[in-house]
Amino acid sequence: MAVGSSNSFDLVVLGAGTGGYSAAFRAAQLGMKVALVDEDKIGGTCLHRGCIPTKALLESADFANRVRTRSRELGVMIPGEAAVDYAVIAARKDQVVRRMWTGLKSLVGKNKVEWVAGRGRLEGPGKVRVRLHGEDGTPGTGGERVLEATDVILATGSRVKSLPGITPDGVRILTSDDVLRLVELPSSMVIIGAGAVGCEFASCFHDLGVKVTLLEYLPAIVPLEDRDISKELEKSLVKRGIAVMTNARFDAKSLVVREDGIRLTVGPEGGEAKEIAADVLLVAAGRAANIEDLGLETTRAVTDRGIVVVDGHMRTAEPHVWAIGDIVGGLWLAHTAAHEGLTAVHTIAGDPDVHAMDYVAQPRATYCRPEIASVGLTEQECEKRGLPVKVGKVPFQAIAKAVIGGEYEGFAKVIGHAETGDTLGVHLIGPHATDLIAEASLAGSLQAQPWEIGAATHPHPTLSEILGEAAMAVDGRSINF
Repeated sequence: MAVGSSNSFDLVVLGAGTGGYSAAFRAAQLGMKVALVDEDKIGGTCLHRGCIPTKALLESADFANRVRTRSRELGVMIPGEAAVDYAVIAARKDQVVRRMWTGLKSLVGKNKVEWVAGRGRLEGPGKVRVRLHGEDGTPGTGGERVLEATDVILATGSRVKSLPGITPDGVRILTSDDVLRLVELPSSMVIIGAGAVGCEFASCFHDLGVKVTLLEYLPAIVPLEDRDISKELEKSLVKRGIAVMTNARFDAKSLVVREDGIRLTVGPEGGEAKEIAADVLLVAAGRAANIEDLGLETTRAVTDRGIVVVDGHMRTAEPHVWAIGDIVGGLWLAHTAAHEGLTAVHTIAGDPDVHAMDYVAQPRATYCRPEIASVGLTEQECEKRGLPVKVGKVPFQAIAKAVIGGEYEGFAKVIGHAETGDTLGVHLIGPHATDLIAEASLAGSLQAQPWEIGAATHPHPTLSEILGEAAMAVDGRSINF
């Protein structure tokens, strides 16, 4: 345990996003003296510029769509046409963030973690120099404080990045950060990048009445997902009226930015290019890890292609210096960062039963409409590994609760090992897929086989029945399909 001055700690966590604060809180719960350092608000990107505000926008967009398309079917008559007030939507988004932030701040005190507002930098493995904020919150005006620690966890997260030759200006060329600051809707939008972020914004803004064109360099949208999921999502987006182009090729030099919008020449690989015009261009081309000016050079920690190298327990090459979250690569997901943080802290505490990080076992969720979620291997990954598979696939239209809700697009797919019977992967596209995947994640933790998932009683009528049915379908035993 730390002894000595008020600047001596068992653990200093540098970065207060989901991974950082989760690590700090758990360390304090385990009896450590902990300092949590950040130059920004607690909650990091996820709370303030990522997961939470975007999902608040998606909730409004989904509700707008439901009112427009389902109200009459459900017997609810709304005079006139439902209109979208984006100023109200944006204000609610900010209100949700403030509410979650207020609650999170209270947990710092509850867990007896010391909050240090400022920019921290390593000066060797056990020392962090912090340029403190002033009393008015102005960065770097409050002097310096040097924190001594037995262990340090780096959790400094990531930032948006653009593409070569494309410079975001916050007006016509936007990043995901810029989009969240919009006070009014554009009439049209081109989105470059059809991963999770691109597909979520495409779905959201289309449902809010924006004309959307979605471009993806690779042959499939959400390219990390199972091929069946990718095909189903693209079919759904196109059916709704979103223009989707895969294998999209363009020269950044063709991008023209004017006062009234942008123009970009783009075409499929080997095909004829055409000019696309829109009010704004959103670059959703991934993120870059924040590893600059951390003082890593004062330690033996190693970086590779822009990320910090760690082992399965989040150790760097420098003893007592750990790294978690986006700066170590992995899945770049908030809940994965939290899990990495807990893994590191329990290892620091000497817990003998800490499992190394298994990224295949981490659930993945994308909140477009329809939602998609998965855990484990995709069918194409199984093919690459030479694993014999048997697959169960059941559509949501076979599930009464989905039909009752009027949203039964999509399916559940369970992949089993044809010889051992093990569950290799679970993939969902459809209503509340991101909530339903938690059962599959638990099943994976318990090493449940498909027949065991199917043998568990799923209450009727619920959407959860889709997993039970798909699991039974692996052996051809689905009851309702």
